[in-house]
Amino acid sequence: MAYSEARRAAYQADLAGIREAGLFKEERIIHTAQSADVEVEFPAGESARPVINMCANNYLGLSSHPEVVKAAHAGLDARGYGLSSVRFICGTQDIHRELEHRISAFLETEDTILFGSCLDANAGVFEAVLTEQDIMIADRLVHASIVDGMRLSKAQQETYKHMDLEHLEEKLQESQDKRIRLIVTDGVFSMDGDIAELDKICDLADKYDALVFVDDSHATGFMGKRGKGTHEHCGVLGRIDILTTTLGKALGGASGGCVSGRREIVELCRQKARPYLFSNTVPPVITAAANRVIQILSETTERRDKLEENTLYWRRRLKEIGLDIREGSHPIVPVMLYNAKLAQEVARDMFAEGIFVVGFFFPVVAKGQARIRTQISAGHERHHLDKGLAAFEKVGKKHGILGMGKKEIVEKFGL
Repeated sequence: MAYSEARRAAYQADLAGIREAGLFKEERIIHTAQSADVEVEFPAGESARPVINMCANNYLGLSSHPEVVKAAHAGLDARGYGLSSVRFICGTQDIHRELEHRISAFLETEDTILFGSCLDANAGVFEAVLTEQDIMIADRLVHASIVDGMRLSKAQQETYKHMDLEHLEEKLQESQDKRIRLIVTDGVFSMDGDIAELDKICDLADKYDALVFVDDSHATGFMGKRGKGTHEHCGVLGRIDILTTTLGKALGGASGGCVSGRREIVELCRQKARPYLFSNTVPPVITAAANRVIQILSETTERRDKLEENTLYWRRRLKEIGLDIREGSHPIVPVMLYNAKLAQEVARDMFAEGIFVVGFFFPVVAKGQARIRTQISAGHERHHLDKGLAAFEKVGKKHGILGMGKKEIVEKFGL
């Protein structure tokens, strides 16, 4: 048979190599609803135990919010489980258009189109709106889904050094013969919590007659005074041409994504974006719940404000303990460990202390940039944060990393 024992052995050797390099990823199994307090089975086969979740994208604590769950039930009862179709055939319900209108109003954009995920949105948009006469100029650290989406387009691809706007300007100067120059960036870069300088990027776009694309998945719902995202945070509302984001993080945490922005670009996605044309509609239960989420965010900034307070406290206290963290203001707070095996060992020890965090290492981040990416939520209370801090201090002392920077950690543990 084609899948021979030799082939099986080759794949097993590949997996063994990943394990030996300390790069093997083990999944933790949650036995409860997503929240600040969860029960997790780890390692596989052991009894689930209660831990504090500090690694979810549940920024606003809405994944299991009673109002969101209630809206999901109502959507299920009124509109059914699924549409069994794509949008342009018979997969569009009134609640889908309602959600698209709500998102446009919340983000202050001209129009919005829903996709099954933000990955699908990023996979579809570039091919739909660009041709071989155009060029995409992307920050070198954009999300993997953007990279994959760009590969599907016939447009030329260029990159600029991470958040280096002088380098971006050079690329814009070199490409003035192109029909469209599209600057591509994340609003917030998910590994480090870096926030793109969208005000300066938009100024460059105006100067060189370029368009701006932003994936705002790690900002929609809580960045900016009203939680609209990095375009509000940076003071560029109305200046972003293409904005993609997700319903799977702050906006309820289920699935679904969208392209939002210029009306004509959104309409081109309706006509040409392959993930939209050939994938089933976002299920009614998710659509109904997301409609309620947008309502909640439009009514009050209470959760956004609590998230900001929690983030400031967490960042300050981690530094006081002596851990090496990335500077910034975002609720993504990486604790830098640089060594993959160390990151996994620290994560395991944190789990033993009742804190659920995960080590990130190559290929998720660059070699030598291993870390534990902590993520703060409005669902965290002060006692959650204090227990997490106490655990980090205890585990940090065990491994002898408190007060160490990159140089000292690398000298002790290697890369």
